[in-house]
Amino acid sequence: MLKSLSYVLVFILLHACSSKEEKALIQVYEKNKIYHKQLQKTEKIQLKQEGITKVLLTATYLYDAKKKKSDEVFIVGFYAEESDIQSFTKEGFSLVLHGKKAKSIKRLEQGSPELKDISFVSEWSTFYLVHFPYTSQKKFKLTLLSEHYGRGSLYFAKVAKYVYTKKGY
Repeated sequence: MLKSLSYVLVFILLHACSSKEEKALIQVYEKNKIYHKQLQKTEKIQLKQEGITKVLLTATYLYDAKKKKSDEVFIVGFYAEESDIQSFTKEGFSLVLHGKKAKSIKRLEQGSPELKDISFVSEWSTFYLVHFPYTSQKKFKLTLLSEHYGRGSLYFAKVAKYVYTKKGY
């Protein structure tokens, strides 16, 4: 009798502790839900010369499944090691999405509301809101082309990328 009572007591104690932790974790997740969803749609690429990173590009895909056939929109962060390179829009860089150039590129200020839920925001990078024409492709690549540093590609999908891979992570 005592043994079964102790089992019940241990079960109640463990169950009560785990539910408190679970509730706390769920509250933290709900508070930062948008941030975590944006993090899943963020990629980065480094362009290097002689093993040294010269350009860092981060891109967050702002896909909204509710808006059918709307522009493909990204927030792009750009950092160049060379202090004389101020912007990828003027310095021999270009972005193409699935072979098409951007429709519009708008520079965002550091305190901009669009950057609130974006990961990899740093004071050294310059951020842009970039619109590309709609593509019906479910997966595509965003390519940064540079006259001096070569090219780099970032791979995005309108659904979770693991859907397109045959192996688990």
